[in-house]
Amino acid sequence: MDLDIIHDEEDLRFYAVIAGDEAELTYTYPESGVMDFDHTFVPEGGRGKGYADRLVQSGLDYARSQNYQVVPSCPVVGAFIKRHPDYEDLVQPE
Repeated sequence: MDLDIIHDEEDLRFYAVIAGDEAELTYTYPESGVMDFDHTFVPEGGRGKGYADRLVQSGLDYARSQNYQVVPSCPVVGAFIKRHPDYEDLVQPE
């Protein structure tokens, strides 16, 4: 499953083109040092193939590399973190 994920820092998203359509993970910066991952979208033809997980992993890896904490507002991101507890340390305490 080769997926070229692009981080578009101007539009605050990670995205990839899948069969001519864009899959994306969007985020905001609600405060300094925090990324809020708020939406994940994969076109219908690409669903069930692990693309959302790849986008989320890219976003979380970026957050870690920049020493950001994360807010998993998107349920897809929250579910990924539950399945991959090695990312739990990134979640901003409530």
